Amino acid sequence: MELTERFERATTCAFTGHRPRALPWGDDEGDPRCLAAKKRLDEALERAYGQGYRHFICGMAQGGDLYFGEAVVRLRLVHPELTLEGAVPFPDQCRRWPLADQQRYYDLLDKCDMETLIQQSYTPHCMHRRNRYMVDHASRLIALYNGLGKRGGTLSTLQYAMGQNVEVEMIEID
Repeated sequence: MELTERFERATTCAFTGHRPRALPWGDDEGDPRCLAAKKRLDEALERAYGQGYRHFICGMAQGGDLYFGEAVVRLRLVHPELTLEGAVPFPDQCRRWPLADQQRYYDLLDKCDMETLIQQSYTPHCMHRRNRYMVDHASRLIALYNGLGKRGGTLSTLQYAMGQNVEVEMIEID
């Protein structure tokens, strides 16, 4: 079954966000700023649910993507009709990550209702292709964004989404 047949774009929400190296708290998820950002993410997902969003696409990267996917899994405990899709840019995406992050990735992927493999091997543009796939299949994009920098995957995904008239909800990082 084609994704477009199974999930309506109008009720699909995707996510973009920074990896730990671009987050002010780095890997310290106990940091109050991280906890506050995760709370705002939970609230954004509740709003999306209240507005009819039922399918969520996660890019499965470290940092914000994993926060998003795990938040959808928690929300699904209350709203079991929600679906989570892992958009994997290439096999072995997490191969070079620390072991704890690899386990977290596979745990989340196991909880996804579906996995979409964007391409069969790594290329310099596979993350960009994954990001475009998510935007092209969603009508809302939630972004965990620090507002810094003039380049990067999160910024280019935001720009692409705005150019495609996809609604963007920004969660600014303190």
